[in-house]
Amino acid sequence: MDVKLNYEEKGTGFPLIMLHGNGENLSYFKKQVDFFSREYRVITVDTRGHGKTPRGNKPFTIEQLAEDLYFFMEEQHIDKAHILGFSDGGNIAVAFALSHPEKAEKLILSGANLYPSGLKRNFLAFSTVTYKVICCMEKIKYRQSSDTSGELRQSENRPARKKELLSLMINDPHIEPAQLAEICSPTLVIAGTHDIIKHEHTELIAANIPDSKLVFIKGGHSLAMLKPKEFNQVVYDFLKYS
Repeated sequence: MDVKLNYEEKGTGFPLIMLHGNGENLSYFKKQVDFFSREYRVITVDTRGHGKTPRGNKPFTIEQLAEDLYFFMEEQHIDKAHILGFSDGGNIAVAFALSHPEKAEKLILSGANLYPSGLKRNFLAFSTVTYKVICCMEKIKYRQSSDTSGELRQSENRPARKKELLSLMINDPHIEPAQLAEICSPTLVIAGTHDIIKHEHTELIAANIPDSKLVFIKGGHSLAMLKPKEFNQVVYDFLKYS
């Protein structure tokens, strides 16, 4: 593995790994750590290219981020864990459960999607346009590359990172609904009533995962952050009693 994932942990008990979304970092779950660490070993992770984890030189794809999680668990001597993923973190959790089913005890998928068109049209269109604008900006800067000052090179880093994050969102993942039948972990599928993920897409995910439970919480996409009380209780009940 070309990078080491930055992480924080709190508590003892069965491992519960939390994976943030696109452009986020492990602090996204700050309202979950204390609550769940009373009964679980809570591990929050900065995925590749996020937070304090370096970008590295491997492909920036959902599949690679899932492989990063596998190697992280191997390094930490974690044989099996509950995996809670938000947004792209949920997509990573799905890819991980498909490629390493023996490592996933239970899955919690919050605002996940199987393919880019699972996002609501307006949000996907806005993200796509933003991506194209950044690509155009890169071409203009390339033409101005005669200015090789450190200031110019440094200014290119932020748009390049934004471009890569947007690319992950509008080009990944590519999971067929039929593949979900291979998931053998009990799964909780969560979304907001006003999520950026299409309502019917969330229902499609739950319908194709055996032994899954579907819950909609009143709110938007970032339920763990904005609706922590409701979110935590739904996840806790699933882990404890399902």
